[in-house]
Amino acid sequence: MNIDAWLRDHTFYHNEFRDLRALVRAKEKAGLVISVCIPTLDEEKTIGKVILLLKRALQDRYPLVDELAVIDSGSSDRTREIAAESGADVYLSKEILPETGFRRGKGENLWKAVYQLRGDIICYVDADIANIHPRFVYGLAGPLIHRPDIHYVKAFYDRTPGSGGRVTEILVRPLLNLFYPELTALVQPLAGEYAVRREILARLPFPVGYGVETSHLLDVHQLRGLGAFAQTGMSRRVHRNQDTAALGRMSFGILQIFLRRLEAHGRIDRLPAVSDLYRTFTSERGELRQSVDALIEEERPPMNSLPAYRRKFGGHGDD
Repeated sequence: MNIDAWLRDHTFYHNEFRDLRALVRAKEKAGLVISVCIPTLDEEKTIGKVILLLKRALQDRYPLVDELAVIDSGSSDRTREIAAESGADVYLSKEILPETGFRRGKGENLWKAVYQLRGDIICYVDADIANIHPRFVYGLAGPLIHRPDIHYVKAFYDRTPGSGGRVTEILVRPLLNLFYPELTALVQPLAGEYAVRREILARLPFPVGYGVETSHLLDVHQLRGLGAFAQTGMSRRVHRNQDTAALGRMSFGILQIFLRRLEAHGRIDRLPAVSDLYRTFTSERGELRQSVDALIEEERPPMNSLPAYRRKFGGHGDD
């Protein structure tokens, strides 16, 4: 697909969908159910505000969202209690599909949400957005409600120096330019906010860690091409920034997934043996210290491969 044409026809801005009364009518006419999933781990400082604002605007005032849920990795603070008190459905990740076991990671929560939640569209929203606003949901759901040809909508944001996007610009965008040039049309490929149709989500494997957003982009592109995507501008997003050491670990996980997909999609002949050990150094009082950790991006299988999912949802995710 021509990138310029895609940018013209598949790039939106949140204010195009701010007429929530009209958006609810369109959703009901299309017969769609919309779920919002907020993955959490120790988010007591922000989760209450996020839930209260989304519930008041998108459930109580305008019934755009049918299900507002937190999927928690096992918080040691009051995240689950505050979320429940604020009006969300709260689930502990390890109690969903317990026969599959439990892995700690954001991707694990996103994967289990595909089974636990009932929406035809699932909108993922991070729990640490300091300037949370209903646009983070309606701006993503809007293109899916109005355009049946669109399957996966990513957010993008206004960036200022130091406000984030470092892994995107230093690692992911160069890789996309080299191997998946169509996907360079996405302004923020690693954005934590996105909305997806169930039939697509059920077909995707989910890395349990940092590589989940990258794997989604590459796999959906392989399945449906650039035309399946859209992106919505959300103005500014305020959230916690991670330090350089954490971004290095994130990049290592993303790169593992990217290399696997290059092989799986036939873009390289064969992936050589690679190490899963990640070595870093720090200096304390003039003494050099090294740390070596095994960082393995484990992946969950497509949800439609699980008998339990097929019993609950039938053929969703099958062509």
